[in-house]
Amino acid sequence: MALIATNHLLFILEFAILVQIGVLLLLNFVDLNLNLVLFISLIASTGLALIFGFDAACLLLPMLNHHEFTHPYGPLAILFVVTSWACVSMYKDAKIRQSNFKLFLIIITIAITLFGAIVHRDFLIMWVLGLLIGIFIISKSFRRSKGTSFLSMKRILLIAGALVAVFALMEVLAQVLNMQIISPLSRIDRMNANQFGSLQLVIDNTNLMGHNPNATYWGNESLGNSDGYISLPLTFITYFGLPFPLFYGILVTKKDVIDYFLPGIFGVGFDFGYLVLALVVIWLIIVMVVGFKALDKYRLQRERGNKKFRGREALLIGSLSAFIAQTILGFFVITRTINGSALVTYIFLSALVMAHVVTTKR
Repeated sequence: MALIATNHLLFILEFAILVQIGVLLLLNFVDLNLNLVLFISLIASTGLALIFGFDAACLLLPMLNHHEFTHPYGPLAILFVVTSWACVSMYKDAKIRQSNFKLFLIIITIAITLFGAIVHRDFLIMWVLGLLIGIFIISKSFRRSKGTSFLSMKRILLIAGALVAVFALMEVLAQVLNMQIISPLSRIDRMNANQFGSLQLVIDNTNLMGHNPNATYWGNESLGNSDGYISLPLTFITYFGLPFPLFYGILVTKKDVIDYFLPGIFGVGFDFGYLVLALVVIWLIIVMVVGFKALDKYRLQRERGNKKFRGREALLIGSLSAFIAQTILGFFVITRTINGSALVTYIFLSALVMAHVVTTKR
């Protein structure tokens, strides 16, 4: 019975360990050849584009319920799309024709950009960031020169301009359709109105092991740590009947003070304490270092003519790009990007990166 988690933090830790082990075994059990990785990535990317398209339609049509699928699945979109582009580069490097699925991938990338931007404004930032990180890693992995690399200064400025244009278009649509939910300026105004108070709350009440119980919604019933501001999805907790404090129903809005208005460094620090925050930051650095070290190993093998690891390399490029993008947005912009169902995705992505520390001989 000692393995049963007694609070949110331990439950997250146990879940993360199981996912890490499961993904490591899976990646070393399945033969991840390049064709299989590309096929899965294209199918998954197409599915996510359709899901985001449906969610965008739900947002625009009042008779349908909006789901915000970009929170849990947005990083997965980066994973599969960047992985697909990495596979394209693999084929190009091997002098294999790739124009057919390259055009299809361009369409999918544009579709996810448009649908995701409509569904949630924060997703667009993470999406563009993930694509840029992926393009940068691909350029470095294939030693592209400045003349042949996609990531030139001119193209970076074009992407930045396109991002501004999309936000401007969303603002125009919000005003014309009277839909403040898609307005970037409305989002900024709401953040400005609430962020300072949330920040003051966290700074004044966070300590090494948690927070001042009286600073939370639960008041005297607070645990002073793991009060549910950062947690796995509600369904996970209720399924196992775990007696943890939960923000559910109308109470969900009560955790917006942390979950929506603050970056994750404050959210994690407040709910779990500065010590756990420091350990999390160390873990994030370890994941990224391990990922880039594994990429170097795969690149050297590929340049020596070994085709065995090309699929794993492409998958790692996508995983690392998605993980870094979600880390940046979640820890420095909005906690919700690494909370709830998005936390499951985040743990999965970290496991996809760390699984490359072990490779089996076949």
